Amino acid sequence: MKYRPLGRTGWNVSEISFGAWAIGGSWGKQGDEESMATLHRALDLGINLFDTADAYGDGRSERLIARLRRERKEPFYVATKTGRRLSPHTAEGYDEKNIAPFIERSLKNIETDCLDLVQLHCPPTQVYYNPEFFDFLDGLVKAGKIRHYGVSVSNVEEALKAIEYPGVQSVQIIFNMFRHRPAELFFAEAKKRQVGILARVPMASGLLTGKLTKKTQFEADDHRQFNTKGEAFDRGETFSGVDYETGLAAVEELRALVPAGVTMAQWALRWILMFDAVTCAIPGARRPQQIEDTAKASDLPALSKAEMAAVQKIYDEKIRHLVHHRW
Repeated sequence: MKYRPLGRTGWNVSEISFGAWAIGGSWGKQGDEESMATLHRALDLGINLFDTADAYGDGRSERLIARLRRERKEPFYVATKTGRRLSPHTAEGYDEKNIAPFIERSLKNIETDCLDLVQLHCPPTQVYYNPEFFDFLDGLVKAGKIRHYGVSVSNVEEALKAIEYPGVQSVQIIFNMFRHRPAELFFAEAKKRQVGILARVPMASGLLTGKLTKKTQFEADDHRQFNTKGEAFDRGETFSGVDYETGLAAVEELRALVPAGVTMAQWALRWILMFDAVTCAIPGARRPQQIEDTAKASDLPALSKAEMAAVQKIYDEKIRHLVHHRW
């Protein structure tokens, strides 16, 4: 496992880190013991950043990571998110009165006195135009409730606005073979400000593993079943906003490029790591063998110029018109 600096935090984090949405909920049935085995295996493999949220299973994911800290001696970082428990989820709800209790609840769930990294959980765009709220976050740092804060955004425009605030240490944004736009402008601006980037949804909700087919059935409580048109939250969160049938067709073209002895998931993650502005990719995992597979991406050789160009061509021909102007 290789490591990269996370912005100005002074942390070096694993290029492949751990996305803990799937062990919290919204991905079908998941047992806690299998989740714990997966978390332990991630630590064994050198992963030292675990990304979670208070909304994942209503705190379930945070509590599982707290249990991991109790059961292991190795130090690791926990990045959690806040804000999505607001009901309704409006820009007006992002204030000290509402968010301070959420922070206290995460402190309790994760069993700590100070949260490593707190990220706003895809708030409405107007929140980024409320400097008083970012002053409140600065106050949480000064008070010792959180070490650092960042944002998880829905689109590039929000990311560019967020990094105008000097306290923002990291940005979590969807970036994968089906979502290229962040690399055009945002990456350079983030590098200039030494802001860390967490590439989320790196597998396009499983499409880029190459394991999904037209016959794949998703459980009723899996967002890939109930959010394909954005019925529950932003459509871009599910399959990166790509139509499922189109995504499968693009995957078949990508599959032909994958080198022998490499899984498609590994290759898709290594593509993300080709961009030096990216700190880490955060694929989810529900079983130990899944994280064993994806963790190997860090040690793969770089993609060639020809391979990068081939991926770009598939994106331009099959995917760009669906997503590029939206996110």
